[in-house]
Amino acid sequence: MGKPTGFMEFPRNAATYRDPAQRLLDFDEIYTGHDEQRLTTQGARCMDCGVPFCQSEDGCPIHNLIPEWNDLVYRGQWREALNRLHMTNNFPEFTGRVCPAPCEGSCVLGITDPAVTIKNIEMAIIDRGFAEGWVQPEPPGIRTRKSVAVVGSGPAGLAAAAQLNKAGHTVTVYEREDRIGGLLTYGIPNMKLAKNEVVERRIQLLRDEGIEFKVNCPVADGTEGSVSVADLKANNAAVLLTTGATVPRDLPIPGRELKGVHYAMEFLTANTKSWLDSEHADDRYISAKDKDVIVIGGGDTGTDCIGTSLRHGCKTLINFELFPQPPMNRAANNPWPAWPHIFRVDYGHEEASHIQGEDPRVYSISSLNFIGDNAGNLTGVRTVDVALVDGQFQNIPDSQRDWPADLVLLAMGFLGPEHAVSDPLGIDYDGRSNYLADYGTYKTSVDGVFAAGDCRRGQSLVVRAINEGREAAREVDCYLMGSSELP
Repeated sequence: MGKPTGFMEFPRNAATYRDPAQRLLDFDEIYTGHDEQRLTTQGARCMDCGVPFCQSEDGCPIHNLIPEWNDLVYRGQWREALNRLHMTNNFPEFTGRVCPAPCEGSCVLGITDPAVTIKNIEMAIIDRGFAEGWVQPEPPGIRTRKSVAVVGSGPAGLAAAAQLNKAGHTVTVYEREDRIGGLLTYGIPNMKLAKNEVVERRIQLLRDEGIEFKVNCPVADGTEGSVSVADLKANNAAVLLTTGATVPRDLPIPGRELKGVHYAMEFLTANTKSWLDSEHADDRYISAKDKDVIVIGGGDTGTDCIGTSLRHGCKTLINFELFPQPPMNRAANNPWPAWPHIFRVDYGHEEASHIQGEDPRVYSISSLNFIGDNAGNLTGVRTVDVALVDGQFQNIPDSQRDWPADLVLLAMGFLGPEHAVSDPLGIDYDGRSNYLADYGTYKTSVDGVFAAGDCRRGQSLVVRAINEGREAAREVDCYLMGSSELP
C-alpha cells in the first residue's frame, strides 16, 4: 500500500509534541496539529507487504486495517480511511493518543528503517472525522428487547457497550465514579487524553445511540449504598464485568505508613477530578508543589506522575527504576517483530529534562525504607543499587544512599481486580486473582456472566481492553441470540 517507492524516498517524520516550556504551563493536550502534507507523505511510506505484521498478533491487538487506511490517506481519501478505521476500532481517538503503538514495533519497514508513523495517521484520521462532521450517532434500527448490564466504563466496557448496542440490545453501563470513562477519565491525565473534548465527546455519541450510563453506582452486594450485582443478574439477560485491574502493587518496606507516600492512582485520580471540577481551586488533590518528589516505577503511569508533578511545580523530580537502562537498539534476544524493549524518552522525561537539565530516571535501584520525622512525615528514601544476576536482583555492597523526598508516588503496576463485584456472584478466579474466563469465550463460571479486559487478563493496554470488549460483546450476543453478526 502507499506509494510503491515511498519507503525509499521519504524518511520517517513523526509529529512533535508542543514545546515543553509551553505545555508545562497547562493541562491541555501535549499534541500539535495535523500537517496533511506530512501525513500524506508518511502514508506513502507504507509498503505493499506480503504479510502486514502491523496488524498481526505481534502488532495491533484489534487488527486495524492499517495498510488500507494508510493507502487511503496517501490518496487523499480521508472519509474512506475513517470508515476503514471504524471497522475495527470503536475509539481511535483514544488509541491514537495513548496507545504505545505495537503496530509500529512490528512494521515490516522497521526491519531496516524507522517504522511508518501509524499512530500519527490514526489520530489524524479520527480527528478529521470529527472536525468534518463525519462521525455521527448511529442508533440501531431494531431492538431485541434483551437487556445487558455492563459493570465498569473503562475502554473494555465502553467498547462492549457500543457493540452490544449496535446489535440492538438494551445496554446499561454502571460506573462507581462520578464520571464515565474509567481509566480513560481518571487514570490518564488530561494532557494525554482530553476529558471534555475527547472522552466526553465519544460518550455523548454513545448516549445518543441509546446506551444508558449510570454514575455514582458502585456494584457489589447491595449494602452500603451499592447496587446489588445479584439483582443485575436477575434483571438482565446477561452481565458483563469490565471492572479493570485496580489493586495497586504496594511497596511494604519500613516507613510505608508515613504521610507523603501514595499510590500513583491516588495522585492521578485526585488531580484529574480536581482539575475537571474546579481547575484545582478546590485544593482537593495531592499537590507536588515545592516538594521533592520521587516516583517509584517506570511505565506510562510513572511518566504520568512525572508530568503531573512538574505541572504542579515540584521542587525536584527523581524516577526510580529497578531494572537496568534498556539498550538504544534491539538486543539479540529481542528480534523484530516482537515489541522492541529499547530506551525511550516519553513526554514526562522530556519535560523533566527541560526543567532539571537531565533525565529524571535512576536505573538499577531498590528502595530499602522510607525515612520520616517525629511527626510521621516523609522526609526521604533510603536505597541500594542492585545488579541483575542470573535473573535475580542482588544488592551491591556499600551502595546505600539517602534521597530527600516530601512525596513518593508508587507506580509499580497492578495486581488484579477488586472482588466486591465478583465475590457475591461466586465466580472463579485464576491464580493471579483475575476473573476466570477463557479468552475467546469470556464466560465466567456463572451462567450469563461474562468478563473482559484487565479484570480478566490482568493489567494491559487500552487497545487490548478495546479488543476484549469487542470480542466479549460478540460472545454475549451469541449467548443471547444463538448467533452474531458482530465482527
